[in-house]
Amino acid sequence: MTAPRVGDWATVPFRKSSFSSTNGGDCVEVGTQPGVVAVRDSKVHAAGLVELPATAWAEFLSVLRA
Repeated sequence: MTAPRVGDWATVPFRKSSFSSTNGGDCVEVGTQPGVVAVRDSKVHAAGLVELPATAWAEFLSVLRA
């Protein structure tokens, strides 16, 4: 299996946030590639996604945990 190119998210597995509601409410999914993290709405993939450097994502998570 070939690794996806950065920016090509079609073959990257996304995982749903553990904080997303289970009754169809707010759902966020996160996918990763080397050095890059993407965030998208789990219900509307066609709306696109936001790509962030992995370092920015790690900093964001550390602020949330603090």
